[in-house]
Amino acid sequence: MTAAASRVTVSYPAALSEWGRDVVEGDPFRAYLCRVHERASVGDEWSEFVGVGCCGDALDVPLRVEAVEGGNRLSDQTTITFEERAGCDFEGGWDVQSQAGP
Repeated sequence: MTAAASRVTVSYPAALSEWGRDVVEGDPFRAYLCRVHERASVGDEWSEFVGVGCCGDALDVPLRVEAVEGGNRLSDQTTITFEERAGCDFEGGWDVQSQAGP
């Protein structure tokens, strides 16, 4: 069995709003990442859903694994840290409230 990672650093786009950063950097989202991804390797890219509350639709945030310490298996013992990265085209969406919505 592959050893568990002790720490994984994940980046998000600089354009992510303060609200989005609060959600992504929260403990529930960190735990979620460890549950839905079995492994992490430098360069992995994950497009993750971040809810926008009761009056919006999906906000998919493009995350990228920047560093992995220890093994590459994610577990509830893995610490997830975040950093901002520049140079990423990224916009949030509010399709449910717009004419583009369902």
